[in-house]
Amino acid sequence: MLLTSVIIILREVLEAALLLTILLAMSRFIGLNTRWFLLALALGGLGSIVYGNNLAAISNAFDGTGQELLNACLHILIYALLLISTSLMVINYYRPGCRLSLLKWCMLLAVMSSILREGAEIYIYLYTFHTQPELFGSVLKGALIGAGIGFSIGALLYYLLLALPERHTLLITCILLTIVAGGMCSQAVQLLIQIDWLPSQMPLWDTSALLREDSLLGQLLYALMSYEASPTPLEVFLYAMSLAVMALTLGFTHYVYRSHAHVPAVAH
Repeated sequence: MLLTSVIIILREVLEAALLLTILLAMSRFIGLNTRWFLLALALGGLGSIVYGNNLAAISNAFDGTGQELLNACLHILIYALLLISTSLMVINYYRPGCRLSLLKWCMLLAVMSSILREGAEIYIYLYTFHTQPELFGSVLKGALIGAGIGFSIGALLYYLLLALPERHTLLITCILLTIVAGGMCSQAVQLLIQIDWLPSQMPLWDTSALLREDSLLGQLLYALMSYEASPTPLEVFLYAMSLAVMALTLGFTHYVYRSHAHVPAVAH
């Protein structure tokens, strides 16, 4: 149970930690205070407890597909919020102070939704074993190890982003957020396939022999880009489309605001 707990909690913590640290680093880059982040942590933590305590009612909704539908909606919501947030970050690079209130709310909702989703999974997993003292100790120890690894990776990424030269920070952050956002769409598709809202297909390939999903690198890639060893053609197509939408939106925003900037971007 120890190793299983490490892997399960690591995956859940990594998914939230990577998104949180990227947005927090970008917030520091554009000069925002961290009050929005602290509020998002509090609301997300509270929401995850409410979610976990009402799991039975949520799961029974929509003919037993309520949990999957809710999680899919949360992933799609996070994708939309990241699309708006990254666009506003690009705008702020050329026009500092432009629509900062909207940017803070989009980042707050994205972080809150991520914590709600992943925190509920952790809460449910630990609560399942709380009546089994012979297993709970091992499960809790594994959870702490997994959480420690996940937060350590997140902290490392945060300081790496802060250490980047200013002229590269926006580009690297937008690339990372685009990949994370694409992973959100991919997970939403997997959930909708699971409940037969989207058609099930044969895998397009299988890379489990090269990189297993339950390995440390596999878990890191799952958190960053929803790595799956055997994706279906539909998953691959929609993942690629989600990346393309993000890339084209950010490219267009960059082109428009750079061309109207009073000073070149390299002088920012």
